[in-house]
Amino acid sequence: MKKKTGMILSAAVLATSLLAGCNTSGNVTKSASDAKGTTDTKNAAVKDGKYDPPITINIAKQQDENAGKYINGESLNDNVLTRWGVKNLGIKVQTTLMGGDGGNYNTKLRLALSGADKLPDVIPVYDTAIMNDLIQSGQVKDITDDIKAYMPPRLKEIYKQYPTAFNPVVQDGKVYGMAIAPNLTDGEVILIRQDWLDKLKLKAPTNIEEFEQVLDAFTNKDPDGNGKNDTYGFTFSGKESYNTGWVSDPVMIFSAYTGKNIPYQWYNDNGKLTYGSVAPGNKDALAKLRDWFAKGYLNKEFASKAAWDAIADFTQGKAGIIIGRAWVYGTVMDVEKNVQGAKVGAYPTIKGVTGDKTYQNGQQNDGVFVFNKDFKYMEGFFKYYDRLYDAAFGTGDFKYGYAQGYDYDIVDGKVVFDPKKFNKPLENIIGVGKMSFAKNTPSVSVAGKPFYDLAQGVKPETGELMRAASEAQTMKDGFVISYENRDVLLPNAFNGPPTKTMQSNWAQLQTMEMETYTKIIYGKDPVSSFDDFVKQWNDKGGAKITQEVNEWYSNASKVDVMSKMGLK
Repeated sequence: MKKKTGMILSAAVLATSLLAGCNTSGNVTKSASDAKGTTDTKNAAVKDGKYDPPITINIAKQQDENAGKYINGESLNDNVLTRWGVKNLGIKVQTTLMGGDGGNYNTKLRLALSGADKLPDVIPVYDTAIMNDLIQSGQVKDITDDIKAYMPPRLKEIYKQYPTAFNPVVQDGKVYGMAIAPNLTDGEVILIRQDWLDKLKLKAPTNIEEFEQVLDAFTNKDPDGNGKNDTYGFTFSGKESYNTGWVSDPVMIFSAYTGKNIPYQWYNDNGKLTYGSVAPGNKDALAKLRDWFAKGYLNKEFASKAAWDAIADFTQGKAGIIIGRAWVYGTVMDVEKNVQGAKVGAYPTIKGVTGDKTYQNGQQNDGVFVFNKDFKYMEGFFKYYDRLYDAAFGTGDFKYGYAQGYDYDIVDGKVVFDPKKFNKPLENIIGVGKMSFAKNTPSVSVAGKPFYDLAQGVKPETGELMRAASEAQTMKDGFVISYENRDVLLPNAFNGPPTKTMQSNWAQLQTMEMETYTKIIYGKDPVSSFDDFVKQWNDKGGAKITQEVNEWYSNASKVDVMSKMGLK
């Protein structure tokens, strides 16, 4: 399937479509599954847009990001959003935690597949291998007809923009799930200690040579002025891949030498998919990182640091540069509290060795939803999910946020987003959007556009613009940069289920990739071992996988599930 071009319809148009599509007449309706005779009809009635009696939708969640942050005596399954759902929709959301991290979550899903546990009604999945196993098990629903019948108009307009987001869940022409809140993410920026640059009379780097000069100065010229050799240039994560896609990301250095063939993902090179990690330019990138590591410019423990952990050296004042999505400033700004005089600046990623831009992963969604084959209330799910988008469109109950006094407040007649200025002050915003089905609040704006609009003089008259206007200047700068450079975002060209050879060989190939890259950078293996890796990668299944991936790509472009779902 080829991705359609064009922008998502305006909020006004979509809101009009929504009103036209809602059932608010007081008539009683039944879900699609009820019409087929598989639903307990006494619990499926909808009257005045609300289930009566209320229904319960059980959802899985990897972790509770609000743990320890709830207010007013609330909890995972009793909070301001769960109560809103019962009151306004007659829908009670019951959450089951399944592990505290990605690996744990996947293990729990596999146990459920084996019959040890019952699958919840709605299951967010973030791993294509497990997604494929779920589909193959016969325990998840084909929702092709449900999408056509019950996805509200404005959601259909959103999902039309991202047809390839269905690739992981399409098998035999049937659709077994849907992307979670599809929208191209914001891009990455360089977050750099501005006070160090100013002290050393340096400018932000724009190419690999200038980047290296800054790393050297941050490592060897005592930028913090304490007379100790205790700082270095660049912190990143090399624990799971050299393309984290969101924070502590080193992929810019690889792209400087490989262009669009970035590690850990597939690129469409004139109709043929190629795997970025075996592109020739990686050898030069590894040689450069090896040199920097030997000179002390890099985090000495990058291979054992997960993406989030690698932030610590920056926030503690040890490292001078970190690369991540624009919103990461909200976390690394802690250095400005931890270190007197510290100031962080946001800058575009550097250009490559040929003068072209460097590229990065462009994530289109945060996993996919799949549904238990026995789930009765797809219509109810869509009603709830659609209403969550009111926060993105600034409509309905969520014009400014999800809950007054939680993620916004109105003080003396003005909308306020600084929690310390609330009528009942809070230390931090309460993430009400994270109390729902997914990890994050759905968004529809092109990433960074509200900040760009503000920079162009647009008045902050909507909730989205008001919230953007309330952010710190460095955050605003980062999002403007992200928006202006959104053409560097490259979604992974292969996002289908694992191919046959992938299922048996991919884990081994990934392990070999990580070991080779890390040993070269650490100086344990010669740079020439990259050539040996490429040969072994092909011989041990990589060549066959490349063939299978291209066959998948060719076939995927011929399958028109969008029409079946009414999304064309």
